[in-house]
Amino acid sequence: AKIIDWSVANQFFVMLGALVLLAAGIVSVTKIPLDAIPDLSDTQVIIRTDFPGQAPQVIEDQVTYPLSTQMLSLPKTKVVRGFSMFGTSFVYIVFEDNVDMYWARSRTLEYLSQARGMLPEGVEPELGPDATGVGWVFQYALFDKTGQHDLAELRSLQDWFVRFELATIDGVAEVASVGGFVKEYQVLVDPNKLRAYDIPLQKVIEAVRSANQETGGRTLEMAETEYLIRSFGYVNKPENLAQAVLKSVDGTPITVGDVARVVEGPAIRRGITELNGEGEAVGGIVVMRPGANALDVIHNVKERLESVKQGLPDGVELKIVYDRSELIEGSVEYLKDKLIEESLMVALITFLFLLHARSAFVAIITIPLGILAAFIIMNAQGITANIMSLGGIAIAIGAMVDASIVMVENAHRKLSGMEPDTDKADRQKALIQAAKEVGPGLFFSLLIITVSFFPVFALTGQSERMFTPLAFTKTYAMAAAAFLSVTVVPILMLWLIRGKIRREDENPVNRFFIALYRPFLNAA
Repeated sequence: AKIIDWSVANQFFVMLGALVLLAAGIVSVTKIPLDAIPDLSDTQVIIRTDFPGQAPQVIEDQVTYPLSTQMLSLPKTKVVRGFSMFGTSFVYIVFEDNVDMYWARSRTLEYLSQARGMLPEGVEPELGPDATGVGWVFQYALFDKTGQHDLAELRSLQDWFVRFELATIDGVAEVASVGGFVKEYQVLVDPNKLRAYDIPLQKVIEAVRSANQETGGRTLEMAETEYLIRSFGYVNKPENLAQAVLKSVDGTPITVGDVARVVEGPAIRRGITELNGEGEAVGGIVVMRPGANALDVIHNVKERLESVKQGLPDGVELKIVYDRSELIEGSVEYLKDKLIEESLMVALITFLFLLHARSAFVAIITIPLGILAAFIIMNAQGITANIMSLGGIAIAIGAMVDASIVMVENAHRKLSGMEPDTDKADRQKALIQAAKEVGPGLFFSLLIITVSFFPVFALTGQSERMFTPLAFTKTYAMAAAAFLSVTVVPILMLWLIRGKIRREDENPVNRFFIALYRPFLNAA
């Protein structure tokens, strides 16, 4: 009752606050991240280590086991899993709930630096992208129906052109390449020639490694002109590697080409990418960073791809294979339509039972303001707008308007016996009295309904990540509606409930339902 008295006495400040709430809510709606579902994945860091050519058992003994045992002592971890396969090791570190992704990555790097000394020489572990299990938001394919470009050329186009263009977009954690053939220079050693020249295989490896480098020789000044001195040693064709010297016999150099064939060929691949059963293609998978706005990321990726298409060679086509924005927009649009339908239905039914348009407006004003208040807190808290968070608002709509309807109906009961020309002060006194009679009870009843969802916050794991957005938004919307019912609604009642107010039995809709349920009431 004291809140109602204060609100009536400070109408300007209360309505100014409502306008600020309206403006801030609209801004929050435009800025809040959108997604189809909440992110249910655990905080996870992946360590990938390549050890080319080694069998899974060697990978397990020399790479996976040392890394896994070192990571067991990481703080706040739940599970450490290791997987060994041909040439590659993966270690998955799953952290406890609510651990920050970047804190987890920084601590993993600390422990990884201690484990490097336990790995074979030349083996360097690396962290996977800062993404979650639901970060896969977009996929595209490159193909050439004309046959002008083979799969190796398409893969090079993806790796060295398209991928780098998309990787610079804000919110993109990784652009993974799939399919096609990765070009490489292959040194096909003839063991018989190695034996004949008495050259160990390690010598060939060292020669190949040292052949692909450039060095500088400072500068040379001649005729008042400064010349940069450098050696050109980068490999740009197979012949460059074939000319690398292994050793010299009686002044005759023995080169890599004398003991091996150097050719350009595809790297070993473990799978293929097919496009709609029409043949192989090269693809790119766009992975989003945690917390980024999926719709914004996808929109920016599409815009960048339009400019990328202009730089593709003749015959190469780029096709979108997977686009999560369709699912996001469909889900959000469906829930938005349902929210509008619910609001309109509440407004219509309120009008039919009150037969007073301005009173119906007073009753339903808590719906948009309460929803906008929920969006403000969602945006500040980092909750995305998805089917669960918006579903919480949809559940709350019916209860949000209850307090306002009861308050307006009580005001109608007070005013129904008054003449339209009754003194304005008397009408306002009756309206304030009507609000104070039911206001406290309505306020606490809404708070009780709000508290009923608190057990949801006791959930843990994936259940917590799935249902807490719903509980949060329903709680925020209900709490806002409870506050609005004792601040804004009484003021709007004073401003808008005017003219002749019909008694309950003068409304034909009320008379019909009274006649319908009275026999059952009497029988009970």
